[in-house]
Amino acid sequence: MDYHRISLDDALPEGQGRREESAVAGLPAARRPAQPPVAMDADEFRSASGRILTAINTVIDGKAEAAKLALTVLLAQGHLLLEDVPGVGKTLLAKTLARTIDCSVSRIQFTPDLLPSDVTGVSIYNQSSRSFEFRPGAVFANIVIGDEINRASAKTQSALLECMEEHQVTVDGKSYKLDEPFMVVATQNPIEMEGTYPLPEAQRDRFMARISMGYPDKDAEMEMLETHQATSPLTRVTAVVTAAEVASMIATVRQVYVSQSIKEYTVSLGRATRESGMLRLGASPRSMLQLLRAAKATAALEGRDFVLPDDIVSVAESVLAHRIILDRKAASMGETAQSVIRAVLAKIPVSPDLAAPAATLPNRR
Repeated sequence: MDYHRISLDDALPEGQGRREESAVAGLPAARRPAQPPVAMDADEFRSASGRILTAINTVIDGKAEAAKLALTVLLAQGHLLLEDVPGVGKTLLAKTLARTIDCSVSRIQFTPDLLPSDVTGVSIYNQSSRSFEFRPGAVFANIVIGDEINRASAKTQSALLECMEEHQVTVDGKSYKLDEPFMVVATQNPIEMEGTYPLPEAQRDRFMARISMGYPDKDAEMEMLETHQATSPLTRVTAVVTAAEVASMIATVRQVYVSQSIKEYTVSLGRATRESGMLRLGASPRSMLQLLRAAKATAALEGRDFVLPDDIVSVAESVLAHRIILDRKAASMGETAQSVIRAVLAKIPVSPDLAAPAATLPNRR
C-alpha cells in the first residue's frame, strides 16, 4: 500500500498515555470522551482555537486566512481541498493542522497505480481461523491527508465518496464506522499540470471548501528563507488540543443560532447560481448545508453565537466556487467561478433584519 501513518504519540508530553486500540484490529484510535461532547464556553473556545491558529501560523508564513479557513472547515465537520501549483505549502498546511491535534492521522500519497483497497481496506483470508479478516486502510483515522489526490485514477478517487459523506466504509457488504472527528484534507495540482486526472463533480461536491494557497509575499518568503534552512518548523509543532476538545468545539459550533432570514438568504444564493445564465451547473443543496455550517463555524471563531450575513459572504467563494461549472460562453468572456459567485452575492439583497443585534435574538441554549 502506498501510504504511511503519521504517529503523533512520540510528540506527546511525558505522562500522557498512548492511544487505545480501536475495535478494528490494529487500528489506532483517537482518545474519545466516554459521553457525548459538551459544548465549550466562550473563553474555552477562544483559547483552544487561538492555540491551533498560533501553532499553524508559526509554520505557514503569511497565510493566516488559509489557516483560519482550514480550522473553520474542521469545526464545521467538513473536508478541505487545497489546490495550487507545486511548492506553495499545501501539504505543509495539511500536516501542520493534523499535528496540532492529539488524534490519529494517516497520509495517502495518491499515484496512478494506487488501488481503492489501499484507501478503504481489504478483507484477507486467515488460514489459521479459516475466515476472512478486515484489514483497515489509511482512511481509518481522524484526519486523512490525501496528497495530490488528482494523480490517482477516477476509480481510486471514488473510494473516498462514501467515507467523506457518511463517515463509514463498506467492504464486502459490511460497513465500518469511522472515528469522530473525521476530516479529509486533500491537495491537488491544477488540472493543466501533467499527470493529473480532474476530480469528478460528485467528488468535488464532497469537499466543503477549496483553498488556493498562492505565492507568499516578499516579507513572508524572506522569513521562510531565514527560518526553514536548518530544520523544518513542522518538527517543533506538538499537539495543542485533544480530540475530545475538538469534539467539544464542534458541539459549540452546532449550537450557533441561525435565524430564519439567514436560512432564506442562503437558499436564495443557491437558487441564484442555478438560475444564472453564466453557469452550466449551479450550487447543490448539499453545498447550501455546508455553506451554513461553515458560516456557523466562522461566527464562533469571531466570538459570536449567531450568524450574520458577513459570515455567509466571507466563506461563499471558498465553499461554492469549486462546485459550479461555467457556461462555455461565460468562460470565453473571461469570467471565473469566483467572479460569478461575487456577482451573485452582489445581486441578492440583504434585508435589515439579518443584522439584528444579539439582544433581539431568542435564547440559543
